[in-house]
Amino acid sequence: MLTRRFGQALGPDQMNATSKPPLSYRDAGVDIEAGERLVDAISPMAKATARAGVMGGLGGFGALFDLKAAGYTDPILVSGTDGVGTKLMLAFETGIHNTVGIDLVAMCANDVLAQGAEPLFFLDYFATGKLEGGIAEAVIAGIAEGCRQSGCALVGGETAEMPGMYPPGHYDLAGFVVGAVDRDKVLPRHGDMNDGDVLIGIPSSGPHSNGYSLIRRIVAREGLFYGGHSPFSNQTLGEALLTPTRLYAPLVIPLIRSGRIKGLAHITGGGLTENTPRMCPDSLVPHIDRASWEPLPVFRWLQEAGGVTDDEMHRTFNMGIGLVLAVARADVDSVLGDLVAAGEVPRVIGGLKPA
Repeated sequence: MLTRRFGQALGPDQMNATSKPPLSYRDAGVDIEAGERLVDAISPMAKATARAGVMGGLGGFGALFDLKAAGYTDPILVSGTDGVGTKLMLAFETGIHNTVGIDLVAMCANDVLAQGAEPLFFLDYFATGKLEGGIAEAVIAGIAEGCRQSGCALVGGETAEMPGMYPPGHYDLAGFVVGAVDRDKVLPRHGDMNDGDVLIGIPSSGPHSNGYSLIRRIVAREGLFYGGHSPFSNQTLGEALLTPTRLYAPLVIPLIRSGRIKGLAHITGGGLTENTPRMCPDSLVPHIDRASWEPLPVFRWLQEAGGVTDDEMHRTFNMGIGLVLAVARADVDSVLGDLVAAGEVPRVIGGLKPA
């Protein structure tokens, strides 16, 4: 069921008994018809993300999902919410709006994946001062694409047109995801984690959606333009830095269900330094060998241009590792083999040791 509302006022048609000319919501800056056109445009995108478990049709006040139809018998629900942060500023400056929606889904879906959950359905909140130029449609098309990549359904959302709240061409995004995991597969499995377990890193596509306040500061200090050539790729700087966050669920869910994954860390704000320990019990700490993989060119450029220390880079950025898996030493070869067969280039980046 897709529920997408467009904010509008309720009240009697005639509120003014004086001689003053009557006002409409459009006069106040809210175009209800534009909102309705947006709903018509994005409905096919949302329908295309339908999956097993989605119930009902369009237009209800809520979205229904049948866990039994999705194949779960003893499920635990896992929810998450996030945004895109100041990466949105690059979308505003470049006019590229069709990738930040992918980021929005990924930041939510990858988080629930860290608990072992399959992302099932997603809702978004899009707020702007004025609907204009197909921007909202491009953003929501990206959201639908992110849902497709992660295997979850876009079941609803809210579009809020709020005059005076945002500068022209600006907007904000928030996302909400619900996933499920069978009770015996919930991560992390602290009771099974041991000294000597191995950490496997799965590559990122770039900075994903973290560290963009520092990125923008470096770009400004270097006097670069987002429409100019990127110093680390064959794209424009804006296109390169707007590379969307990877969605890892279809890749990792089979490994989780096989029972070979003991813990999983989604590397977001705080980088490898702060996120990897989040999956560990108090008795164990992750030891990461920074020389075990080659950081992506974007990170080498950021460090050089910004004069950023190694510790600060690893505390701020993912450094080319978007996901970290904790695996028993006996399962390392089989997990690496499955990842390589799926087209990945995984790296053994460290292991767990006593705290």
